[in-house]
Amino acid sequence: MSFANTCGIVLLDKPQGLSSSAAVQRVRHAFGRIKAGHTGSLDPLATGVLPICLGEATKVAGYLLDGDKEYEFTAQFGARTATGDLEGEVVETAEVPADLADRLREALPRFTGPQQVPPMYSALKQGGQPLYRLARQGIEVAREPRDIRILALQMLECAGTQARIRVRCSKGTYVRTLAEDLARAVGTCAHLGYLRRTAVAPFEGLPMHSLEAVLADPGSIALLPPDAALPHLPAVALEEAAASRLRMGQAVSLPEGLPAPAATGLCRVYGPGGAFLGIGEILPGAGLKPVRLFNNLAADLT
Repeated sequence: MSFANTCGIVLLDKPQGLSSSAAVQRVRHAFGRIKAGHTGSLDPLATGVLPICLGEATKVAGYLLDGDKEYEFTAQFGARTATGDLEGEVVETAEVPADLADRLREALPRFTGPQQVPPMYSALKQGGQPLYRLARQGIEVAREPRDIRILALQMLECAGTQARIRVRCSKGTYVRTLAEDLARAVGTCAHLGYLRRTAVAPFEGLPMHSLEAVLADPGSIALLPPDAALPHLPAVALEEAAASRLRMGQAVSLPEGLPAPAATGLCRVYGPGGAFLGIGEILPGAGLKPVRLFNNLAADLT
């Protein structure tokens, strides 16, 4: 079976112990080594939804990076590790308060906010060096707080020295750091025991595919169309003549009778029959220029 013209998005349920890059390579090979890319890394420890763009759908990957994420994680209180998770060496221990659940309920609302200091064990670079390489050498450097958004925190369960928590957050949020910060707020220390990404906007509530299923029969996997990644962009439908000019790289006028857009900016562009042509930009004066077009999806217009 040929996958040469495959174009779509697979929502992979990434297994534990596999890096995001390794998962992408396995999926890519299953689909005949076509172009592929993921939209937001997961640590090898983590499981859960990893959107992988295949073929020309890689053109929308950059527009998915800013989507909010949702995770469920367990914080193991009483011990902090060098890496912030269960794979690292224990570097600190502390007593766990007997009223841990009550303290967490009181602390959680204080953590919805706009900033977070990234951990040393992260891929962020300082002086050209990834922080995790410095950390492995025993070097700790000052890190500037990053602008992130923790939108919601909910304690799902708390038993003994462990709590299971759900967080909804923006890109760039380190859940390991959140677990450590929560522990400090309740008078102890902690590390991450389990991490699962349960949602990535805008693909919330959609079924995921296991890696085993993808590798066993890639042709049976229902791919999401690339425009499923762009519901936040307004849609513009063009007639055949305008669609053909746009595909040749020319700016065109917005269709007559189309309500004037509220503002200029990016949009989804469709041709005859609802064929998705790609991403355009609405210009001042009711013009439309191409930004990122899809060749295979619009081949029927030539």
